[in-house]
Amino acid sequence: MKSLAIPLLCLAVSVAAGAQVSVTTSRNDNSRDGQNLSETILTPSNVSVNSFGKLFSHTLDGYMYAQPLYVPNVAIPRLGTHNVVYAATENDTVYAFDADSAQGTNANPLWQTSFIGNGVQTVSTSDVGCSDVVPEIGITSTPVIDTNTNTMYVVAKTKLNGYFFQHLHALDIATGQERPGSPVLIYARVRGTGDGSINGWVSFNSLREGQRAGLLLLNGQVYIGWASHCDISPYHGWVMAYDAKTLKQTAVWNSTPNGGLGGVWQAGTGLAADPGNHVFLATGNGTYDGRTGGDDFSDTVIKLGPPIAHRLPLDDWFTPYNQLQLAQGDVDVGSGGVLLLPDQGKGAPHQHLLVQVGKSGDIYLIDRDYMGHIRANNNNQIVQDLEGAIGGLWATPAWWNNNVYFGGTFDNLRQFTFDPTSGLLSTGAQFLSPTFFNFPGPTPSISANGNLNAIVWVLQTEKYGSGSSILHAYNATNISNELYNTTQNASRDDPGGAVKFTVPTIANGKVYVGALGRLTVYGLLN
Repeated sequence: MKSLAIPLLCLAVSVAAGAQVSVTTSRNDNSRDGQNLSETILTPSNVSVNSFGKLFSHTLDGYMYAQPLYVPNVAIPRLGTHNVVYAATENDTVYAFDADSAQGTNANPLWQTSFIGNGVQTVSTSDVGCSDVVPEIGITSTPVIDTNTNTMYVVAKTKLNGYFFQHLHALDIATGQERPGSPVLIYARVRGTGDGSINGWVSFNSLREGQRAGLLLLNGQVYIGWASHCDISPYHGWVMAYDAKTLKQTAVWNSTPNGGLGGVWQAGTGLAADPGNHVFLATGNGTYDGRTGGDDFSDTVIKLGPPIAHRLPLDDWFTPYNQLQLAQGDVDVGSGGVLLLPDQGKGAPHQHLLVQVGKSGDIYLIDRDYMGHIRANNNNQIVQDLEGAIGGLWATPAWWNNNVYFGGTFDNLRQFTFDPTSGLLSTGAQFLSPTFFNFPGPTPSISANGNLNAIVWVLQTEKYGSGSSILHAYNATNISNELYNTTQNASRDDPGGAVKFTVPTIANGKVYVGALGRLTVYGLLN
């Protein structure tokens, strides 16, 4: 591991007045709702091609799948105090940049830390036999930051002398240096007879397991989820918990210990969590025997309890009645991430709800206190099942002010409403974006000043591998009103090469967009 703090040409403090918002985790918070409700600078009236656009960009050394993270007022040794945006790449590098830098294109980072060198390399596409992530695999998921300790947790995949490894790193966000005890080698095994098992044990396979879902920090634990690369077996869905202070592994859960697959994909969105320290996730296609009391839970929305005796107990779950057909057709329930809705009042029909959508485009509205398991012929045990309501989802919906926004594939962005009195979603979209999205569809993000001036931001990434992404902004009260997109002045505002599943970060008047070899910053032009 190499960490390099690079002196800036100008050491002047670059702190926006009153900057308070931090974005320290995937989708802004552990509900994964995608909201920043403290945005006072960007409004529907000033986000237009004439007043809003690209301010500058930073050069990166690889693809950036991870969502940019943002922490204001970070004291960088020898470089003063800065608002900092953090970027992680598939070349196993973490960067810290001044988030408001006016030094122009390709300004130097405040620091950068590499996990390769001295024989350690990233994992190549040919190593895994899969071209889903090209040309290398290093850091794919969104890290998580603990602002109480100023620590970033990040998972990196590497190889050395023909062997493959995954490590959990804990970095000081001011210097990029490893914390004491960091990194730790990731490994686990569980009892089972499933794919790849030996003598009744299923072991974690560092080569086959793909760590895509964003990291979760919850009650002093770092939670990490895995799927695979291109469904190449043997693999399983894994969730592991690590003590945030000691980095000691505290608990493990495997989705298919006696079968196979069941990956934790979620299009990169982090595992979700509620105030009761329950973890929520969704799994992909694979083996399922939950109907008969087994331990294999593919195509299922999962609720895990806090660590007990080195395990994560399965507290509750929901599986669609047609799980077998979904699995046989590779129609994953867990292709998108779980969205936890805000707690409803005591008189509400259901106080704690979640929304999940997979490749089928069915919207499942589920009571988190009674998820309903599985029924033989229907999904009537859950609060609401809107079959085929949107295009298949390789994304995560967003929430704002009793609206839910879905970015389906081969579909328009759709805006549904939620009725707190009935506890139900509208049966159809109330508004559609003017933009039609091909694969993979967008994960929306919201900026608003409470219930005012809300904007829905999305990245259109269907040209990954062949062209640029497009940043769109829509009025959140009615998404049929597009405010801005980067093609309106492409020569000025182009974000760079598209990377699928990328998510913009909005903080303190700026929008941060990761791309192929580039982090681009947008804001008001004057």
